[in-house]
Amino acid sequence: MDDLTLDDAMDELTSAEDFLGYFGIAFDESVVNINRLHIMQRFHDYLSQSDNALAGHEDNEEARRAIYTQLLTQAYQDFVESDALTEKVFKVFRMHEPQTGFVPLESLL
Repeated sequence: MDDLTLDDAMDELTSAEDFLGYFGIAFDESVVNINRLHIMQRFHDYLSQSDNALAGHEDNEEARRAIYTQLLTQAYQDFVESDALTEKVFKVFRMHEPQTGFVPLESLL
C-alpha cells in the first residue's frame, strides 16, 4: 500500500488494524478487539472537527498524513486510557442521560 496516494489508501483500508498499521501506530490487539468501532468513530469525529487543521493542506499529502496520524493516535489512546462506557462515542450510551430541552414560555400560553 506504500505506492498508493493517501486518498487511495484511505479508500482501501477496511479495519481498525489496517488504519493503525498504515499510519504506523503501535497498538495492543486486545484494546482494538474490544473498541474497534469506537476508535474508528472517534477518529471520524476528530476528522470532522479538524477542518481548521486541514485547511490549506488539501494538496500537501505529507501534512495531511501527519494530521491523520495524530488524530488516529488520539482516538486510539482515548480507549487505552478509558473505555466505551466512559467515552460515550455512540448515541446509545447517552440515551439514559438527563435530556435538556428548551420550551419557550410563549408556546405554553
